[in-house]
Amino acid sequence: MLAHEDALRDALRLAASALRAHGPEFALAGSYALWVHGAPEPVHDADIVVAEADVEHAVATLADAGFEIIRTPEDWLFKATMNSALVDVLHRVNGVVVDSALIAAADVLDVLAIPMPVLPPTTVLTQKLKSLHEHHCDFEALLPAARAVRERVDWSTVRSETKDNDFATAFLFLLDRLGITEMPPG
Repeated sequence: MLAHEDALRDALRLAASALRAHGPEFALAGSYALWVHGAPEPVHDADIVVAEADVEHAVATLADAGFEIIRTPEDWLFKATMNSALVDVLHRVNGVVVDSALIAAADVLDVLAIPMPVLPPTTVLTQKLKSLHEHHCDFEALLPAARAVRERVDWSTVRSETKDNDFATAFLFLLDRLGITEMPPG
């Protein structure tokens, strides 16, 4: 395993431990949440969601745990870094405010020996597909993850929630043709 992957895992463990101990409530999201359910392990960053009302609490907790906090021009997240590892802390996903209901939908699972709330694959895949647009449409990264978690996804919910996104529709069509979803190819 590369040193960066070790640093990323350590950062995720530390962030989750600090948030569990000192709040606020959070959930593992993004590619690491899919990894917990069997997708390939991400190597760029880890994503955590917190309720928008809890952002400053999360900043204080992670800063006290030794993370460098980076406020970004985007108003939907902040970044917490440690030893070159990046944890993105999102309080809005695709323009939708993170609230306690989203976090409550997470299941507590052991991740790297730390129990933490993890968003379900249906939620994470829906969020990822909703983020697709003409300037960001990377099916190559999504395909192995979707294949790996396919049996844990409610595909009808994903279709319903992403029906207004043509890029998501195209990706789902590809998954259908490859026999990954419950829809028969053809």
